[in-house]
Amino acid sequence: QVQLVESGGGLVQTGGSLRLSCAASGSFFRITAMGWYRQVPGKMRELVATRDNADSTNYSDSVKDRFTVLRDTAQDTVTLQMTNLKPEDTALYYCYAAVQARSWGATAAYWGKGTQVTVSS
Repeated sequence: QVQLVESGGGLVQTGGSLRLSCAASGSFFRITAMGWYRQVPGKMRELVATRDNADSTNYSDSVKDRFTVLRDTAQDTVTLQMTNLKPEDTALYYCYAAVQARSWGATAAYWGKGTQVTVSS
């Protein structure tokens, strides 16, 4: 089983910055990618940013040039540095990990419980 624990959400004014962190723990072979998704009530969960083991990144167009996703593969952690925050960034942010439980198995998606980010105008 894999656990993802997020921290760092909160309330910030427009133009401000926040840093989210997530740590993975449990028993597994390896993590192949980690990142962040977000969701607002009534809408589907959407990609924010991910980084894989080849150091390739995938960002939502809405956060490019403002957010940066970083990983520490030795510690199985991921951070999201958010700058120039806007009210439309307000959401519940979920940590994501693609986990390979066994060396011969496929990867599966795991999620944290979410951390709230609120940007006031």
